[in-house]
Amino acid sequence: MRTLRDVKIGQTAKIVRLHGEGAIKRRIMDMGLTKGTEVYVRKVAPLGDPMELTVRGYELSVRKGDAALIEVE
Repeated sequence: MRTLRDVKIGQTAKIVRLHGEGAIKRRIMDMGLTKGTEVYVRKVAPLGDPMELTVRGYELSVRKGDAALIEVE
């Protein structure tokens, strides 16, 4: 299983499935990270956390722990 955490800088991935439950899953979906959405990894902070993404035309920072719950292809 490949997650958003595994995507390298400059790559684009498509969300296949969201893992996690309850409030965490709802928060991820509220940020626009839903099944079928394309995500571009713009950059990663110097210590590796958080990741900066471009999703649906806007920029979003996501923690690596949350990125590990997002399965991509």
